[in-house]
Amino acid sequence: MATTEAAAGAAKGGRGARERILRAAVELFARDGIHPTGIAKLTDAAHVSTRTFYQHFPSKEALVTAYLERLESDGALLAEAVLGRRDLSARERILELFAELPAGSSPTTVRGCPLHNVAVEAAGTMPEATALVRRHKRELAESLIATSAEAGAREPEILGRQLAVLFEGARALATSLNDTRPLSDAQALAETLLDRAAQPS
Repeated sequence: MATTEAAAGAAKGGRGARERILRAAVELFARDGIHPTGIAKLTDAAHVSTRTFYQHFPSKEALVTAYLERLESDGALLAEAVLGRRDLSARERILELFAELPAGSSPTTVRGCPLHNVAVEAAGTMPEATALVRRHKRELAESLIATSAEAGAREPEILGRQLAVLFEGARALATSLNDTRPLSDAQALAETLLDRAAQPS
């Protein structure tokens, strides 16, 4: 009897409820978007009650912020984690950045950058989440500048900013077209930019 009651408690809350909600958010927000993913869908996927949900996250915006923080902390969820690898040269890391499919993508659907998607969906209605996305994107540009310098670019700040624009633009276009070709096109352009940046002036 006690075991049955414990199992029932775990099914709608109990230990690990917050983590289950976050895992559900990572999957559903990336795949379906923030606005189409309501609280009922989240609680159903996480096997928690609505009351348990609000015990851990006082609002949907609080969950969105936690979701973004999870994306940042879990390197496997964001393509730019490749810039931190030390088994590849700086040039290889930059080119590999353009080879990674965005989180939540599938063979039939390109989802785009999950952080960018949040910024678009939030559209000024979630200031904390929007500020987090802006900070992350600035840090990505700084990382690309540092990696460009390591790759031998004459003007790493210019190259890093150009690569950031190329990366973000390719992902946005791939999402709009639901086609991965802009990503491979961007990788080829990145290689050209790297070659030119390394040439003597």
